[in-house]
Parts: sequence; structure tokens; C-alpha cells
Amino acid sequence: MNPPPAPHGIFRAVRAVRAVALAAAVCLTVTGCSVFGGSESDSDTDTSGAPGGGMKVALIAHGAEGDAFWDLVRRGAEAAAAKDGIELTFVSDPDAEGQAALVREATADKVDGIAVTLAKPQAMRGAVAAARAAGIPVVGLNSGIDAWKAQGLLGFFGQDESVAGRALGDELDARSAEHAMCVIHERGNVAMEARCAGVRKTFGGRTENLYVDGTDMDAVTDAIAAKLRQDPTIDEVVTLGAQFALAAVDSVDDSGSKAQVATFDLNKDLVKAVKNGDIQFAVDQQPYLQGYLAVDGLWLYRSNGNISGGGVAPVLTGPAFVTRKNIAGIAEFAADGTR
Repeated sequence: MNPPPAPHGIFRAVRAVRAVALAAAVCLTVTGCSVFGGSESDSDTDTSGAPGGGMKVALIAHGAEGDAFWDLVRRGAEAAAAKDGIELTFVSDPDAEGQAALVREATADKVDGIAVTLAKPQAMRGAVAAARAAGIPVVGLNSGIDAWKAQGLLGFFGQDESVAGRALGDELDARSAEHAMCVIHERGNVAMEARCAGVRKTFGGRTENLYVDGTDMDAVTDAIAAKLRQDPTIDEVVTLGAQFALAAVDSVDDSGSKAQVATFDLNKDLVKAVKNGDIQFAVDQQPYLQGYLAVDGLWLYRSNGNISGGGVAPVLTGPAFVTRKNIAGIAEFAADGTR
């Protein structure tokens, strides 16, 4: 177990890691510190008296540019950082090598804690090990529920994707579906593969995977529509992200298919689609909560020696089913950008 580290210098992300990494790594800091640098001269925020005052945390994700899911993760992380008096840097790179480089840069800059996603665990192994060897506590979130313990992380905050997939498969059976197409928008992402594998385990009908390029929404829409035209027996399209579900609705219309659309994940636009029946239901893993708990977990470890889940069990944030029956109670939070 890593001992709580003393405060050090701010994480300065490498700007040249990848141009596509959310505009060369989308970055954010809170509590009055400028991005990749020292304190802003016009800031009068003083967190030195707070229990986590002066603590610097880097949240390093694998999200691609334009994916609104990660805005929810970031907002949750921001809320925890503001509460705990933490200086937070949020960076993301969909390329595994780029993400690993960001972890190494955070380690070199001696941050006080790292929260990281493990969508491609093997690619992250060396960078995570280096951070731990430097005495930096590391927690996982969102992706990598089967890898976080093996890599020595303090804890994990997210959804068991296999469990979520099996739950969705059961729901498809309850709705009398017969042929499901699971749309994977990022090859090699272990969480996405686990979701579709989970569906296949419990769904009594036929399940097949369709791989698409999630960075090109027009291509996603065209690929789904083409498959629906090719095979009219497909009566259920299962997507792994809110924006892809909305694209699938267009694909169904374009192809003349009678297939229904269900999805993992949620955003405010999807809420409307569930309300009007364009989307049957969503399996929400609560990304805002993932970001919040990951940052807060690092603060609790430093300020009180707490280890969420005892270091042996993940802290689950899903699956939570969102349907027309309960959408009204969630809509206002989605509108605020927190669900």
C-alpha cells in the first residue's frame, strides 16, 4: 500500500502527446490554478486551510474528443475537488500510448494522487507501476474492473460491465426480442467487449457484434443502417453510449427497419428520446458519480487513511436502468449535466 504522499508540484501535461486527444488532451484545473502551470495571478482562492488544501490530483481518462460522457465524469471530479480543496487536472487521450504517457508525466510532476481508467489495461501497466513505485496512490474508475487489483490500485469506482450486460440481456428477454446487434464503437476496449459478452450470456435470442468507428458519427449511422438493411431479422440494436443510441435511431429510420434501440449510458438528449419512446431504455453507470468518488477517494486516503472498498472490492456505480417509468425523476439532473 502506498503511504499518503506529501504535496508536490502541479501536473503539467505534455501538450504534444496527441493532437486528437480532446484537442491535444482536454485539460482542466480547479481551485484557482491555471492549466499546466502555477497559480493564476488574479485568483483569490485559498484552500490551504482545507483538509486537502494543496493536494494535487490528476484524473487521466481514455475518452475521445466530442464524447459527452466524459463531461459528466469531469463535472463529478470537479465537484469533489471543490469540496475537498483539491487542485484537479483532467486530461484524456483515446490512444493507449498517449494515455500512458500522460500518467508518466503526472508521475514526473509528483502529483499527490492519480485516478485513471484502464480501458486497455496492458498498455497502462508500466505507467501505473511507475506511479506506484514513486509513492503516488492510484485509483481506477470506469474501465478496468478486472485489472485494477492486479495492477495494485487502491480502489476502483465504476460498473461491472459483465453484470450490466447480463442485466440488459435479461431485459431484452422480458421484451421478447429475438435478434440483438451490439454495436462496439472502440476496438480493444475491455469494458465494451464485456458488455456485449454479458448480453450474449443471458439473452435467449441471437446476439452479434458490429464494430464501428466511434470517432466518425456519420460512419456509425451508415454502418448500422447498412447492417439493418442486410439483415431484417435484427429487432434490437444495443449501443454502448448515448450519442451512438441517438445515431442508431436515425439508422433505423434510414433503413426502414422495425428494430428497437436500447443503450448503455445516458445524457440529456437521450432523456428526451426515452421519454418519447425512440429509445426503449438506458443502463446508466452514473459517470458523474465515478468522477466524484475517484477524486474524493484519493482525498479520503490522504486525509484519513481510508481505502474505499477496503482495497479488495470495487465500489459499484451501476447498473441503474432508466426507462419511461422513472425518467421524470432523472430528467432534471440530466438537464443540469450531472446524469
